[in-house]
Amino acid sequence: MKWVRKGVAVLIAVLALSFVTFLAFQVLPGDAAMLRLGTNATPEALETLREEMGLNDPLLVRYGRWIGGVFTGNLGESAVYKRPVSELLWQVLPNTLLMAGISILMILVIAFPLGLLYARFPGSAVDRAGAMVNQTMMAIPAFFLGLLISVVLGLWFRMFTPGAFVSYDESLSGCLTYLIFPALAIALPKAAMTVRFLRSSLLTERSKDYVRTARSKGLSEGKVLMLHMLPNALPGVRTFIGVIVSEIIAGSIVVEQVFGVNGLGRLLIRSISNRDYNVVQAIVLYIGIVVLLVNSGMESE
Repeated sequence: MKWVRKGVAVLIAVLALSFVTFLAFQVLPGDAAMLRLGTNATPEALETLREEMGLNDPLLVRYGRWIGGVFTGNLGESAVYKRPVSELLWQVLPNTLLMAGISILMILVIAFPLGLLYARFPGSAVDRAGAMVNQTMMAIPAFFLGLLISVVLGLWFRMFTPGAFVSYDESLSGCLTYLIFPALAIALPKAAMTVRFLRSSLLTERSKDYVRTARSKGLSEGKVLMLHMLPNALPGVRTFIGVIVSEIIAGSIVVEQVFGVNGLGRLLIRSISNRDYNVVQAIVLYIGIVVLLVNSGMESE
């Protein structure tokens, strides 16, 4: 019953999000007919095409047609590329998801060992040095970090060629190798945030009675940390990581631009520039659904 209620709540939230998304793009100037015919088209030609495309139908009718297409995988046609929107999304989505997956893996690999280390020796030189590094990493925007990585690792050390992105359908290994670097730009600030949150959560647990009881039984500090403090700190850390995961999976638009990754972010920016509203609507809805699903999943833990 709990999962049914959760599913109904998520479905209602998705429908509300979809309606707000659809409505937002209806009030913007211009439409698919004007984009297809151009600004020099006659009013008669525009009106005829709008009638053919169903753009003159009532708002709720157009929304019903669009949301029905969303649930069946028909997101309409791109006015610029003259291709189905779903086809465009599936072409670039794997690149974004691969980059997100590598970023999340990096965050976990970096954050948990460091968070445990700093919590094990609070106030030590290692902890103070780690705090300085953390503050620095959190202060650097991902796009600037991406530029630094491109210059230092790409141009100076020639570990990769900035801008020479290889898509997954051309070479999976080449794609994964290239994506390590934009994923690093995404992961480092997020890992610093996770380290800080994990350390804080563990230190909060340190002062509780069950920790003193565990110590009185003769357990070492390492065992107390791993077997008692960490499991009790994990629920809050999981929720925090869930927020970060939803941000990453939703798309790191600026980082994709910096590294020339052919992902959802680049497609979104191109579509906004071209006023290709069908594509923009679909990507905005995707981002919102990802955030909803990840956060609802974290809350149900």
